[in-house]
Amino acid sequence: MALLDWMTDATGPVVEGQGVLLRPPRAGDYAAWSELREQSRDYLQPWEPSWPDDDLTKAAFRRRLGVYAREMELGHAWPFFILDPSGRTLHGAITLSNVRRGVAETGTLGYWIGQPFAGQGIGTAAVRTMTRFAFQSARLHRLEASCLPTNLASRRVLEKAGFVKEGEARAYLKINGTWADHLLFGLVCDDPVVRTHA
Repeated sequence: MALLDWMTDATGPVVEGQGVLLRPPRAGDYAAWSELREQSRDYLQPWEPSWPDDDLTKAAFRRRLGVYAREMELGHAWPFFILDPSGRTLHGAITLSNVRRGVAETGTLGYWIGQPFAGQGIGTAAVRTMTRFAFQSARLHRLEASCLPTNLASRRVLEKAGFVKEGEARAYLKINGTWADHLLFGLVCDDPVVRTHA
């Protein structure tokens, strides 16, 4: 029952950025989330892991929220929905995951934008906002991100947000059922671009 209370109240940080608001997903977000994902299915699937058959069901969404709650409680991840500044319209999602402390103090960024909102600068705004959260609130030293070489839109988002291409990894992630090479990007808290967007 406590987990349901958490999901309903969406405890956790709310982060405002330039034209975006980031906050943890809530149980009440299911309809907007499933509708945007279904509407964007053909647009998103080439860049994502294969969707399970039940991916857009309410039960799967509840399971997802449970995983998110545990990850946030442990400090291993910060999953946020990307909304318009009023918090009414869902545009996509961004997650700071694989948070590693100690000698690393690093995490990995992943994000998606629904097709109706693509190409409007929302992804870049969300990445910049999450970067500020990661360095100022989560106190990380470094962020990492990756994208398929053919995903030019995602590459542009990372480059506009100040990420630097650091290399390539063969068969890095299984995307849409196939092991795929990825471009690797990084950003460090004292990079000049970080101070510019702070």
